[in-house]
Amino acid sequence: MGSIVPVADLDAIAIDASTCTRCTLSGSRTQVVFGMGDPAADLLFVGEGPGADEDAAGLPFVGRSGKLLDRLIGEEMGRTRADCYIANVVKCRPPDNRNPRPDEMAACRPWLELQLDHVDPRVVVTLGNVATRALLGSTEGITRLRGRTYPWRGGVLVPTYHPAAVLRGNPEAMAGMRADLVRAALALSGAQPEPTG
Repeated sequence: MGSIVPVADLDAIAIDASTCTRCTLSGSRTQVVFGMGDPAADLLFVGEGPGADEDAAGLPFVGRSGKLLDRLIGEEMGRTRADCYIANVVKCRPPDNRNPRPDEMAACRPWLELQLDHVDPRVVVTLGNVATRALLGSTEGITRLRGRTYPWRGGVLVPTYHPAAVLRGNPEAMAGMRADLVRAALALSGAQPEPTG
């Protein structure tokens, strides 16, 4: 895991994805928001999908949620965005920032799988219900799924709240997200964090 992958591999995949028309989201996007970061990262974050800021910039998590995520990665993990890889379940913005539909997630899943295969992280952190349910194959909500480390693809998956939920002023979500990022940092260090549910 965390093997060195030439940047060209992910760049070539991103170029292929930029012309994707597998679902109706392709008709309303400004551009595909493929992902960004270190292609050999041991830590990968997966969000739901791009918002308006991300659709305009072509990069994931550049708006308010991204600023909060960057801050918490630094404060709780001692890392920066450059130390990670960041992707989304869908690569095109759903209209009105609605949740992606199952058909849209299914159409985009091969792109996410290629990202996961190429980066091959030791730890994946899912941000929110959509990403967590998509990767764990669960119908449970994030409140029930977070607080644990799940064995996943030879590494671990750590579900946490989406930064947008924290930005709505929920102090429990902020505390939970901080604790989950500490859990992810412990998993990266080889420690076995205890479930806190």
